[in-house]
Amino acid sequence: METLRLLRQVNDYVEENLQSNIEIDDIARSAMSSKYHFQRIFHALTGFTVTEYMRNRRLTLAAEDLAGSDSKVIDIALKYGYESTEAFAKAFPRISFQIQIKGETEMNYRIVEEKASTAIESGFFKNIYY
Repeated sequence: METLRLLRQVNDYVEENLQSNIEIDDIARSAMSSKYHFQRIFHALTGFTVTEYMRNRRLTLAAEDLAGSDSKVIDIALKYGYESTEAFAKAFPRISFQIQIKGETEMNYRIVEEKASTAIESGFFKNIYY
């Protein structure tokens, strides 16, 4: 139960400080842990690194501000730690897919017709034609 209390405490600390320049050392200290152990435990429990989590939370809050206020984009970008609207826009990546097949040489192939063969095995399968 102590671990859960500390995790809630860390979550509260992060949420309260998302608009400031929060350091991982400070977060780890709030969990009464070393930076190294805190980062490992946090990643194991959440699947995110601490910096990924903070970036995602800031983007979520920024998106809520964009949708729910008349504030300028630059003001919201600065509020959540981005230095420009370009950097802020890049934080919202559009996913794209690309498949590339590359080979050194062209594959040479040929189709050959063969006569049917019989394979005899003991057990269930007696005659197999292929």
